[in-house]
Amino acid sequence: MADQIPLTFKLILVGNSNTGKTTFIKCHLNGKVEKKDGFDIYSLPFETNFGPVVFNVWDTTGREKAGSLRDDDYHGGHGGIILFDITSRLTYKRVPQWHRDLARVCKNMPIVICGNKVDIKECSVTPSQMSYHRRNNLPFYYTSAKSNYNIEKPFLYLAQHLVGEPTLEFIQPPVLAPPEIEVDAYLIKQYHESLAKAATQPLPDESDSDL
Repeated sequence: MADQIPLTFKLILVGNSNTGKTTFIKCHLNGKVEKKDGFDIYSLPFETNFGPVVFNVWDTTGREKAGSLRDDDYHGGHGGIILFDITSRLTYKRVPQWHRDLARVCKNMPIVICGNKVDIKECSVTPSQMSYHRRNNLPFYYTSAKSNYNIEKPFLYLAQHLVGEPTLEFIQPPVLAPPEIEVDAYLIKQYHESLAKAATQPLPDESDSDL
């Protein structure tokens, strides 16, 4: 499998500043980074049961602060990850705009939404307030870049959809940096129970949803 030519995809990572985007990527120790057009592009390899897959992740950190992201920056994207900070309502309120920008330029591109920083107890965005992913049929994952929690999940989802194989799995775990902190297992359980409960409730009116 090491001799196979990897399937390579451009992945665009977006979200407000200070949501943990760079930490989310840099926890992968087997990735390579290069500069292109003012972006840091991280090449992250994954071994799967359908052969090697490489995501070239375009980290938009710094560009979003100045509002300088252009349509050209999204062109050629195969997949997208939208990261928000569950301790900041402002970062979640921007999720619809990030999604619209990605979907407008890269039509029919699989996109994942991630609520980062679940290692922090002070949650400002509760599952009952998060209806955008349900309304738009988008996958959602809780993540923690500092504890490596669920870091591989969005990449696995995107790989399955881009390769076109729902049974695709990672046959080797990604090489990750040692976690800076440990997540509270009970807290994570509460988050997921609340998320599952929210999923059974009717969607709110658009005017009342998403904070």
